[in-house]
Amino acid sequence: MHDLVLTGGRVIDPSQGIDQIMDVAFAGGKVAALGAGLSGRQQRDCRGLIVTPGLIDLHTHVYWGGTSLGVDADAYSRQSAVTTAVDTGSAGPGNFAGFRAHVIERARARVLAYLHVSFAGIYAFSRTIMVGESQDMRLMAAREAVEVARANPDLIIGIKVRVGRHASGESGIQPLDVALDVADATGLPLMVHIDEPPPTYADVVDRLRKGDVLTHCFRPFPNAPCHADGRVRASVLAARARGVLFDIGHGMGSFSWDTARKMAAAGFWPDTISSDVHAMCIEGPAWDLMRTMTKFLALGLPLGEVVARTTVNAARALRRPDLGTLTPGATGDASIVALADHPIGLEDVLGEVVPYPQRLTPKGMVIGGAWEAAGT
Repeated sequence: MHDLVLTGGRVIDPSQGIDQIMDVAFAGGKVAALGAGLSGRQQRDCRGLIVTPGLIDLHTHVYWGGTSLGVDADAYSRQSAVTTAVDTGSAGPGNFAGFRAHVIERARARVLAYLHVSFAGIYAFSRTIMVGESQDMRLMAAREAVEVARANPDLIIGIKVRVGRHASGESGIQPLDVALDVADATGLPLMVHIDEPPPTYADVVDRLRKGDVLTHCFRPFPNAPCHADGRVRASVLAARARGVLFDIGHGMGSFSWDTARKMAAAGFWPDTISSDVHAMCIEGPAWDLMRTMTKFLALGLPLGEVVARTTVNAARALRRPDLGTLTPGATGDASIVALADHPIGLEDVLGEVVPYPQRLTPKGMVIGGAWEAAGT
């Protein structure tokens, strides 16, 4: 007898090429079986709903109470049916212990982290105070970051750095070089934030290695990934060819409809779709992962491809093959969502609103084999 069975849902699992009506069973915290007529001690009727592997938001900020930009991990998980929230640099080596003890270990949602190379992470990001943590090279804590990453291999899946006119200022691209050294020393991938130049988009992606992630990849001008005529920059194409990953990281300033349309027309889709949810964009323009995924439906990306970019592709970026799949024996996570015929206006960070007749909405989750409520 299984512990929990989701019955009658449309199962979309790109990791296995599945898109069909079937049951999903869980036992012992793992995916146990997929098929028809499965029974369990607890059953949830998912008829008319979509069942996916547990959704992974690859770019969030959930160090609530420890940083000014943090949102509550469990509240956000319920808002978007996200079973794994990946915090991207809210904490650095100087305050990761607090993040682990006070947020990660208490959260019902799974929280993994990119550790910031800056000693205190993103410490001054608010509506009234804005100081880029990479502006002062004295804060680049390479030795400490290596030590903390090695001490927390169960949670720290990569290294984070932010560069750009706002994030690194006169330090320019130097923080990226420090972060690359830390990533090399730890054997971890790097996630890099880019904002307005300097440095340029090309300066940044030219330094990245296979498996590293460039987030905010569909940001607006200046430092867009494409030319005004829609041609994808040569440096971007070269980076993808050598295995650099491109992540959306919507946030408050990093998704433009103009850029997205040009990149879609060129056939350059992101590897992963993420929200970059934080305190200043959770009520717009990003809102959450559901809203960001819906924007890609509006761009013409098929639903199965949208799901792939928030499940198996994200799991590969994390080097966590146990996540992002409903393969029996995998971690027992699933997300239950509806694609509702409910018109919505989808805004970008520049204020352009695109109407769309449908929207994705959260209906439930399974985390570690246990049912969790979802919805706002």
